[in-house]
Formats: sequence, structure tokens, C-alpha cells
Amino acid sequence: MDNQCIIQFFEWNLPPDALLWQRAEAQARNLRNLGFDIIWLPPAYKGARGVRDAGYGVYDLYDLGEFDQKGGVPTKYGTREEYLKAIKSLQKAGLSVLVDIVLNHRMGADETEKVQAVKDNPENREQEVGGERQIEAWTKYTFPGRKGKYSDFVWDWTCFTGIDWDEKKEEGGVFQFEGKDWSEEVAEEKGNFDYLMGADVDMNNEKVVKELVRWGKWYLDTTGADGFRLDALKHIEYSFYEKWLDAARKKADEDLFAMGEYWSGDVEELLGYLDNCGRRMSLFDVALHMHFRDASQSGGGYGMQGLFADTLVERDTLHAVTFVDNHDTQPGQALESWVEEWFKPLAYAAILLRRDGLPCVFYADLYGLRSDGVPPVPGLRRMLAARKLCAYGEQHDYFDHEHVVGWTREGDKDHEHSGCAVLMTDKDAGEKTMYVGKQQAGQAFRDITRREWDPVVIGEDGNGTFKVPGGGVSVYVRPEMYREIGVNWE
Repeated sequence: MDNQCIIQFFEWNLPPDALLWQRAEAQARNLRNLGFDIIWLPPAYKGARGVRDAGYGVYDLYDLGEFDQKGGVPTKYGTREEYLKAIKSLQKAGLSVLVDIVLNHRMGADETEKVQAVKDNPENREQEVGGERQIEAWTKYTFPGRKGKYSDFVWDWTCFTGIDWDEKKEEGGVFQFEGKDWSEEVAEEKGNFDYLMGADVDMNNEKVVKELVRWGKWYLDTTGADGFRLDALKHIEYSFYEKWLDAARKKADEDLFAMGEYWSGDVEELLGYLDNCGRRMSLFDVALHMHFRDASQSGGGYGMQGLFADTLVERDTLHAVTFVDNHDTQPGQALESWVEEWFKPLAYAAILLRRDGLPCVFYADLYGLRSDGVPPVPGLRRMLAARKLCAYGEQHDYFDHEHVVGWTREGDKDHEHSGCAVLMTDKDAGEKTMYVGKQQAGQAFRDITRREWDPVVIGEDGNGTFKVPGGGVSVYVRPEMYREIGVNWE
């Protein structure tokens, strides 16, 4: 499929109205028409805070909004019936559905247990800061509302390696359970970054791995999903996902797409994880996101010629999922690294209109971040259309200036009237002569972001001189595409 594009169909601060699944179903055809091929839905299982849980505080993997647990039946996004109905409607509209998989931790246990544990330094989990003692830990998960339906597996302290709360002393910290070791195949931040939050799942416990593999097969059978978004990879042994993904793909009898969140701006760390997991998945290009964030905050001092340097999309194009922002980077979140509004059109042009990477558009950038009064990204819908209709053929890069950079796509025979030119600057207005192909000679390319500018007529040599306003981006396409993209010049 040409120029695939993902929509992340949620943001962190959506209202707890249990209506997202219904909204997704209602938007199915519109999303497809906008140019999306894949939709990433948030975690569908019951969280510790019930209808107010965004889904990452996992309580019961088998409760998709079916049982009266944690204050009610629905999740934040709706009921099981609505979820399954939405998936079918999205698929019928031509969208592949990616489901969000969160397996690293659990929260909201039903009972406490007395466990021997040592307290570790939160900033260096290899360093103990107190001797062994008995703590009271929220580690017993019996799921009384579900009453054993789908699985009678009971989680107890032996299923976890540690926790962040001692109920006995009402004391927080990082507590490592007796006889347990932090996983080795994880990020080296904080000495060892196995522990993230809640009750940390022990991926070296054979019965736990067996249950999670079983659950994965059940989830595929239940939902009919087309692939996965995998959460918090840097905190989980890569060998676990080798087993889990292989089992899921064998069950589905197809190479289900998987994209993972390994949160690091160091491209070498991202490449190392891909090497370790045998490239069984793609990764979000966090390094590129950080470039966007830094450029947006630099006041025109970033150095745009290096925008793609040392990014995953530069080093391993086939396994890079590019993005501008997501639910974790939005204001108020732990990983807040919001790209400033003025730079977002530039960033989206950089992921949508280039040849490399699989772009993912954030819900809040398409619809606005209502909780913070942030509007949708200007021109985003036109750029989505330009990607689908025009961004084909050989690419020519012009990253040869500190501020004014651009690229062109020549177009191809399979997409009539395709081809485009993109120019952007993080500082002053500028212009650049760029090659779009001799086959485009005589064509009057116009900027779909600005009505008032004269067209750029391509010369016999295939070159045109394109311009861009200060701190902006210009996207030029052939005249036959104006109306298709939603621009009326009359």
C-alpha cells in the first residue's frame, strides 16, 4: 500500500465519558478519506482508576469493559461490545487496527501480601539503601468482578520483582522482593531500568510468561486486531517480546505489524534494541522527535541542515515510526517534550512528505488539545492529502543551509500528476532552486499553504525556484492537485 500513515486516535486528557470507541466507529470513513491507513487505539483493558484511567495503570487484561470492577463496567473509552464493534467498523472502512499492549506493570491490586524486600536507591537500583525487611505490598490480584471468566490465573507477589509502596509503613520507594533480581536485558538508566511503576511484572517467571502468551492469543481471537503498539520496551527484557510476538504471529498465521515505544533520544540505543530483538518490530523515532522539540525551542539557532542527523529514520528507515508528539509528550506528562506550535507544520511536513519512515499523526494535532486550548496544526489535513496524492517518486534533498532547507519528489507514473516540492525555515524567509524532474517542465507548481503567491513554473531543466516565509513551511504541488487537496484558487 502506498504512503501508509498512522493516526494515534487518543490523547491523555480525553474526558472520562466512555465514548471514544463510539467516536472511532463514527469517524472510520472520514479517517480513511483523510489519508490514514492504520489506527492506533489506546489500551482497552480495565485500569486501576476505572473510567478515569487512560489505560496504562493496568488492572485486569481480560476486562475490556465487561465486568463491574474499579467502580463500573466501562473503561475510560467504553465497553467491550463497543470496542469490538469499533474495530470491525474501522477495518471495514479499510483501516488496519493496532491495539496498545501494556505488560510491564500492574496497579490496583485486590489484596495486600506480606513480603520480604529491600529498598533500593530510586536513582540507582543497583544500590540498596536499607536492609531486608517485611513490607505489606499490594500484589494479590484475584479479579472478583470477573470470577475467573477467560482465565483463573491469580497474580501474587511471586509474579512481580518489586513495587513502589509499603502499606505497612505507608512509605514510598523502590522495593525489590526477596529472591528476585531486576531483569538484565533492559536500559541501563538508573543503574537498571527494569522497574518503572506499580507492581513490576517478573518476565523471568515461567508461569507469568506462559499466562501472558496465552492472553495474547486470547486477545487476538477476541479483537481480530491487525497489529500491536508495545509499551515501555526499555523496561522489559527483549527476549520476552521475542517469545510473545512469535507466539502471536504464529497464532494469527501472519506477520502482524508491531511498533514499540523505547523512549530514548540516543539513536545507538534504539538500534541496539532492534539488533537485540532481531528486528521483530519497528520503533518510534524518539531521536527525531527530540530534534523537532529542540528546533522549536532554539529561536532560529538550531541548524536545520542536521534535522535528520543521528535519527532512526536516517539509520534504519524500514524500522522507523516517525512522529511529532504523542500522549506522553503532551503538556503535564512525565515525558513532556512538546514541540512548540509554530514549528509543528514544519515537523509534519518532514514526516509526511518525505520518502522515509512510517509517519504517525497525533490525535491532538489533528483535532486540537482542548484541555489546554491548543488548536489543530494549521495545514495538517492538506499535508495528509498531499502525502497520499503527490509525495511519490525519487527524492532530492537540499539540506545545505543553516536555516532554509527542503526537498522534492519527482512523482511517478503510477500516481497521475504526482510530485511536490517542500521548503522550510526556522528563521528568516528564503528561497531555493530545486530539481523536480524534467518531466515536470512547464508545470506551474503552487504553494498549497498560501493563496496569494504566484506559481513556480518549472524550467526545461527540471528546476524551479521556490520560496518560503520566515519561520514557515511551503508545500508546492501541480495545479491538477489543488482541488484534490482542498485548495480552491478561484
